[in-house]
Amino acid sequence: MRVLAIAGSLRAGSYNAALARAAAELAPGDVEVEVYEGLGALPPFDADLEGADIPAPVAELRTRIGSADALLVVTPEYNGSLPGVLKNAIDWASRPRDGAALRGKTVAVAGATTGQYGALWAQQDLRRILGIAGARVIEGDLPVARAQSAFDESGRLVDAVLAERLRERLEALAEHSAPLPVAA
Repeated sequence: MRVLAIAGSLRAGSYNAALARAAAELAPGDVEVEVYEGLGALPPFDADLEGADIPAPVAELRTRIGSADALLVVTPEYNGSLPGVLKNAIDWASRPRDGAALRGKTVAVAGATTGQYGALWAQQDLRRILGIAGARVIEGDLPVARAQSAFDESGRLVDAVLAERLRERLEALAEHSAPLPVAA
């Protein structure tokens, strides 16, 4: 199973990008996690650009989401919600509505902050927005509070409890992404 991890931060030392990379390292044997790093290249959403000549970064995002079996979206919390660059990516991936890359895609959310709540408000907003966009968002959050203590100086996850919770999140994502059995 292939999971595309999208971190909603452009910051070079982003704890959310580090969490996405940790997901790739900790994924169960039957799950391959690929980290999307093109968020900063996406132009602002503009419905006038939705025609046949969509910007190349948008086409790549849609293709990458479309070819993944599931998504892991990891968000920081800015001013009590998700950052604009992540919302912009969701807007692009939710169009055109009938053939959108996000439509029916199974998604798990997580979030990391240096504060004490682990981006819970941002995760709540992200779940709502993804659901409205047509994604199948699985239950549960993965809040990473005080992220500066969960990762070392090189961005490697050092919190063993958090590592196990991340592994469990990926297992739940894989379970929910499995095709439904066909009735005989």
